[in-house]
Amino acid sequence: MALLSYRDKHILSAQQLRKLSEHKYSCFSASLLDPLLQPWWNWLVAQTPLWLAPNLITIVGLILNVVTTLILICYSPNGVEAPPRWTCLLCALGLFIYQSLDSIDGKQARRTNTSSPLGELFDHGCDSISTVFVALSACISCQLGHYPNWLFFQCFCAIALFYCAHWQTYVSGTMRFGRIDVTEAQFSIIAIHLVSAALGPEIWLTKIPIVGLSWNYTILVFITFGYTLNIINFLKMFTQGGSGKNGSSVAGTSVLSPSIPLTLVVLPALMIAQKSPQNIFTEHASVYILAFGMVAAKVTNKLVIAHMTKAEMEYLDWSLLGPSLLFLNQYFNCIVPEIWLLWFTLIWGTQDLLRYCAQVCLEICQHLRIDLFRIPYSPKGAATHPATASVSSQSNFGSSGSSADKNGGSAHRKSKSKPH
Repeated sequence: MALLSYRDKHILSAQQLRKLSEHKYSCFSASLLDPLLQPWWNWLVAQTPLWLAPNLITIVGLILNVVTTLILICYSPNGVEAPPRWTCLLCALGLFIYQSLDSIDGKQARRTNTSSPLGELFDHGCDSISTVFVALSACISCQLGHYPNWLFFQCFCAIALFYCAHWQTYVSGTMRFGRIDVTEAQFSIIAIHLVSAALGPEIWLTKIPIVGLSWNYTILVFITFGYTLNIINFLKMFTQGGSGKNGSSVAGTSVLSPSIPLTLVVLPALMIAQKSPQNIFTEHASVYILAFGMVAAKVTNKLVIAHMTKAEMEYLDWSLLGPSLLFLNQYFNCIVPEIWLLWFTLIWGTQDLLRYCAQVCLEICQHLRIDLFRIPYSPKGAATHPATASVSSQSNFGSSGSSADKNGGSAHRKSKSKPH
């Protein structure tokens, strides 16, 4: 049975591994902030020891981001209670560190001659998890828990748009960043945390003079505007067609095929939240977002792998077990307390995601004969790693036409998605 196959055999076939070795990172960006931040990123990577593996830089940043967000969640699990100001400051710091480290891992890969397809995949995998925590932390910091429907909308829009960014890449073969994109979103969220830290999270609930709306409604307007811009850019993909034969995806499949896995995550999440007799989303918002966020992260990682290996994406996945049980439990009038199944969904989805990513990384490491968190550093740094001999880049950023990627190099380590 295909659903159980990855437990009994390799996830990636020999053909997929061969295609992965041939993968070329293609990217285009018109970001407003990236050029301004390049000097900071260049200085930061220059201070990084050459023995430090790029993937280790990425995972350290992710851990800091996750831990600081979990601390915030502990004080305000539903986004209703005002968290202490220092937790918001901590979140701002954690996100800034993550953003900075996530932006120099590709530069570090070029410095150490260790660029590989695994680096790009690992970067996307960490971003898929970070997107969930970043979106949730922003909603908690500006007290969106007082408006559960808006909280649901903002978090799941961020998750869905992240997926859509890779959907667009799966179709066109090129990762694209608009003028207002991931970097701008991250620094906007950092600003939200800093305002909450300086003035208190309660500031977002105060009314704006004359207008009469609370400040967090203003945030909603700006974020929704950013979402709209990204959705418009995403929809242009369908008018342009894919890069495959007869306008298909890079794998030769329908450009609409990635819609099925996304629908299997978002639609049940919406139905379960709206139909719950125990108000499971309102009462346990953070657990709910994290549970379905881990499922979405797993599905997104499978889409990234499908793109990089030019393979058809599988629709069914073991991570959908938790949402399926929640849905069936509601159908049978909640014979099991929903909170039990929600926690099961979170635990099951997290372990399934981690086991899947670990096995994929192991298979790629064995194929490319490289280590995930260690590099064979030579003091002279003259030799190029054999695993990267077939790796090249076709990045183009902004209107300058430069061949440098977002990290200022041709290594395909940096390919960030859209956590708006």
